[in-house]
Amino acid sequence: MRLSSLKDLQAKELAASLNVKGRDVLLERLAVLGMPNKKSEAYRYFDVESILDKEYKTLNYMPKTIEVGEKIKIVDGVVVSAPKGLRIYYEICEFTDPEHFDPMYYVGHLLSGHTIKIEIDGDIELDLEHRFTQSDALINYRIVLYNQSNRHATLYENFVAEEIENTLVLYGYDMHIARDSTLNVVKLQSMQDNSYSMIASHKINVAKNANALYKSFDLGSDHALQLIKVDLDTYAHVEAGHLLYLNNEAKRGTISQIIHKGENSTSKQEAKNILDGHTRGIFDALIRVEETAKFTKAEQNSKAILLQEKAYMVAKPQLEIYIDELEASHGATTGQLDEKQLFYLQSRGISYVEARKILVIAFANTLIETIKDSRHQERIKTAFEKVFYSAQKEKK
Repeated sequence: MRLSSLKDLQAKELAASLNVKGRDVLLERLAVLGMPNKKSEAYRYFDVESILDKEYKTLNYMPKTIEVGEKIKIVDGVVVSAPKGLRIYYEICEFTDPEHFDPMYYVGHLLSGHTIKIEIDGDIELDLEHRFTQSDALINYRIVLYNQSNRHATLYENFVAEEIENTLVLYGYDMHIARDSTLNVVKLQSMQDNSYSMIASHKINVAKNANALYKSFDLGSDHALQLIKVDLDTYAHVEAGHLLYLNNEAKRGTISQIIHKGENSTSKQEAKNILDGHTRGIFDALIRVEETAKFTKAEQNSKAILLQEKAYMVAKPQLEIYIDELEASHGATTGQLDEKQLFYLQSRGISYVEARKILVIAFANTLIETIKDSRHQERIKTAFEKVFYSAQKEKK
């Protein structure tokens, strides 16, 4: 399948090309948005056309018997294991966002005959491992996630790729965070071997008095983009943190829209970007405060460190406000490591490479330390060091 073949098709033509029936709302929305290209606002810095123009084989997503295991494992879009008692099954997605800004959100839903539905019960912590084993493939799947009211759950998400190449992973969440609850999602993704590209398109609904905490730690090379739309109800809160460390010729980042719909809703979004090699980091983030969202508080900030002259950061924090009764701020800074600090550390007998690592880790730690579980903090720091030292070896 070549996804670029969907370009400029009308709804009926899309239905025929994708062999889908009865999904008119999604088809019409995709026809209106059109397939992404270099002129698309969300994709203009990502070179999406070269990814969509490749020929991929499609997979057979036949559900398997889910074995009991310590973590949720999804292999090439199929659930193979899950903790005992966790409600996880396949079904057609009943609630999709008719106003998502990302056309690939609709492509993902249209390509998926069913979604993976996960219902999180109680105050628990879950590990979710995505594993990819197929080369030259389009791996496409959607996850619908529900939690319970008055409960507080955490999902730790990790990605593993075997020896594959020329694969595109197209996946994403539809998260429904229940009233008076908290859902904390921690994503760790290291991509270092040029094995696959990823487009991850998410929608997060945050109900009244609910809290969504989304922290992403994206490390290494390759091409990946996460696109996130968040809708906030009355007294709802979202806290989003994005750590990006890139090397080689990576193009990766976050495109987001946080929509304040209810009164007294709050949001805080922070991005820390560290770019090495000939890389491109992306942070294109919009906070929109609608007329119904009086007394909103919104905060957004992006900071970037460029470790090489050829590294490039795209930072576009944006506010779109339709009321007067609110508190809002945003900003972006880009710079280099402090040469005086590097000199001081070297004068104390620390090598140049180690001095750089110390300063970079200190810059990143404000996000890493928001992860309360020390075990997962160490996982993130270990993954960072592995990617960092790998980049230093390649320079020699």
